[in-house]
Amino acid sequence: MAALKLITFADAEGSRAGVLLDGGRVLDLGAAMPPARDMLALIDGGPGVLAAVRTLAANPPAGTVLPLASVALQAPIPRPRRNVFCVGRNYMDHVAEGDRTRGITQSEVPKFPQFFTKAADTVIAPGAPVPSHKGVTEWLDYEVELVAVIGTAGRDIPKDKALDHVYGWTIGNDVTGRELQRRHGQWFKGKSLDRSCPMGPVIVPREDLDASDLAIGLKLNGEQRQASRTSKMIFDVKEIIHQLSAGFTLLPGDVIMTGTPEGVGYAMVPPQTMKTGDVMELTIEGIGTLTNAIAD
Repeated sequence: MAALKLITFADAEGSRAGVLLDGGRVLDLGAAMPPARDMLALIDGGPGVLAAVRTLAANPPAGTVLPLASVALQAPIPRPRRNVFCVGRNYMDHVAEGDRTRGITQSEVPKFPQFFTKAADTVIAPGAPVPSHKGVTEWLDYEVELVAVIGTAGRDIPKDKALDHVYGWTIGNDVTGRELQRRHGQWFKGKSLDRSCPMGPVIVPREDLDASDLAIGLKLNGEQRQASRTSKMIFDVKEIIHQLSAGFTLLPGDVIMTGTPEGVGYAMVPPQTMKTGDVMELTIEGIGTLTNAIAD
């Protein structure tokens, strides 16, 4: 059975949840299942609502299917309930390339996940422009990341139960002002520039995709910059959720960006920063491709 691809879309009637069907079609869940009109309501509905969505997607009711070309995709969760949770330095080759820019030749494996957040309102849709933030940063950079969407609340979650709390998977781009990241001695400022977190295009339910070993990559203007596999994470999703939830309750609809592999622009020789007109294409196996461009 093909993986379910959950989306948020907008048209003249507003924004609502849907399912991306084959043949360039969209199942309008606002029409087919009004109680699950938006993605957070869909997630809050739990397994029973998701099962009902699967049934509808297999046999859409009359009047509930729209042409994909007639709607605009939004970020799957256009406004997360809280800040976007992130993990830094979670692929060893990325740790090493970052250390080299600081003159460190012997990299150490992080002993614990390095958590930070991006502001919730940084999230933008597939295809939406990312500002260049000229005058604020001259070192705008990209980062492709697997994103885990939490479906079930929990605190002090054991590692062997962690995936039970995942609703599904999507793609995130942790666009970063690198000199801001270093200047302020922490990562929030450099990673919370307005419109700096493209996300999407779909959420694939956890049951439909084993995310432990997926191809993950990014092209800039058609040039392959990042190419790795999620199995190369230092801390896998189970460990991330276990550690993040220690003494801290994760909520349905929370999103966790799980780190980026090597190949970022600032670590290239010479360093490469992004400019107006650059097009970023992020692809994760089994999920799809997230495309956004830099604008003035």
